[in-house]
Amino acid sequence: MKLSDLLKTIQPVRIIGSTDVEITGINIDSRLIEAGHLFMAMRGTQTDGHAYIPAAIGKGAVAVLCEELPEEPETDITYVQVKDSEDAVGKVATAFYGDPTSKMELVGVTGTNGKTTIATLLYNTFRYFGYKVGLISTVCNYIDDRPVPTEHTTPDPITLNRLLGEMADSGCKYAFMEVSSHSIAQKRISGLKFAGGIFTNLTRDHLDYHKTV
Repeated sequence: MKLSDLLKTIQPVRIIGSTDVEITGINIDSRLIEAGHLFMAMRGTQTDGHAYIPAAIGKGAVAVLCEELPEEPETDITYVQVKDSEDAVGKVATAFYGDPTSKMELVGVTGTNGKTTIATLLYNTFRYFGYKVGLISTVCNYIDDRPVPTEHTTPDPITLNRLLGEMADSGCKYAFMEVSSHSIAQKRISGLKFAGGIFTNLTRDHLDYHKTV
């Protein structure tokens, strides 16, 4: 996919280099970068992805999305400066994986307690009635009846969109997803299209999410 196509979903502050470059993969972890990838530098609570831009380029990244441009940009590398990389990463990931939530109904389940129970009940109920569905939960993710191990309540935006893309490609018509307050604050669900939301023990922390569904 061309970088120019990925950038249609965001509003860059500045671009250095060509956007006609072919992107074969995207990642926020420099250790997973391969030749032809777009590396997206995010600021974390413990590490700053900007510090790993040289490492990502060394592993083959052809483009970099970041909030701060390096003082001495590498030649033949395209740099895309954005105001908010957390928000941009989700939108770019959605575009790269074919906008999976436009091909099925995604329902988010949020709240203080009961997210896993509600999401799992919905998943099992819809499967009982013959629908092909997906589940993203703390316990385990499922693409219809195929389990996919999970590490977080809500995966990072790239993992999340890749998983949703597999669900859409497998013919899932519905997907039920636990959505934690933490993931909302970190904008991991940026770019996703929700058909609706279900709230369990709703608190003030979830009011912003309520506006998105």
